[in-house]
Amino acid sequence: MKKFSLILALLMLAVLAFGCAPQPAAAPSATAPAATAEAPAETAAEAPAEAPAAEDDLAYIEGTGKLKVGITIFSPMNYYNEAGELVGFETEFTKALCEKLGVTPEFIEINWDTKEIELAAKNIDCIWNGLTVTEERKQNIGFSDSYIKNMQVVVIKASKAAEYADTAALADADIVAEVGSAGEAAVAADANLAKANYTAMPKQADALMEVKAGTADAAVIDYVMAKAMVGTGTDYSDLMIVPNLELAVEEYAIGFRVGSNIIPEANKIIAELTEDGTLDAIAATYELTDSLLSNQS
Repeated sequence: MKKFSLILALLMLAVLAFGCAPQPAAAPSATAPAATAEAPAETAAEAPAEAPAAEDDLAYIEGTGKLKVGITIFSPMNYYNEAGELVGFETEFTKALCEKLGVTPEFIEINWDTKEIELAAKNIDCIWNGLTVTEERKQNIGFSDSYIKNMQVVVIKASKAAEYADTAALADADIVAEVGSAGEAAVAADANLAKANYTAMPKQADALMEVKAGTADAAVIDYVMAKAMVGTGTDYSDLMIVPNLELAVEEYAIGFRVGSNIIPEANKIIAELTEDGTLDAIAATYELTDSLLSNQS
């Protein structure tokens, strides 16, 4: 009996000794993330995104078989004649370029204030409507070579010629210009006009109508438009351009998407149309010969 009790005691001691021994650490879970496997979120966010490659705009346009041209009704560039036909210097210029390019022009009236959005969304392929080249616009528009010299001028009622001879006299006047236009920029840039009561209009033609109606004292618009629409023999025979007052001298070009590979092709065709006299003939039809850059001394 004593022998049995001794054996039992020894067995119990062995069990206790085994239970108190230190156990090995558990292995890491297979699903637990490793400490260095994931980069901090801010590091990923700071990584610069790669700039998208310029699309093959030329192939895209040739594939559709048409050039979608964003315009507004702007005489003498794009306007409807008495027969209801879309005519104008840039209308004919567009047709001549498209013929050489092998596509058909499709003219689409746009809101001038959202022209860059329309271009980026591919609702249009270019802006071709008395588009002034500016450094700011170059951020969102790829320009062709320039072809027209223009300037911003002030249009008033002829009866107020003595009253509004310069911008200083217009500091307290009611001024209008097209929203998002070079005319609007010219108003903001002139120290006197910037003090005036300014109202943005949807179109340059609307600005002229405001002056004719007497609801505005002056409109700041493109010279090429004012020359064609204001004065003797026009619908605005009672209006005039303020003489010797040029607010900004600028140039017109075609606006494509930034980086578009149609730009060098367009420039090549513009040069051809200039050299063979086509552009000069179109300009003569709309009394713009003196405004062509190729004719500047």
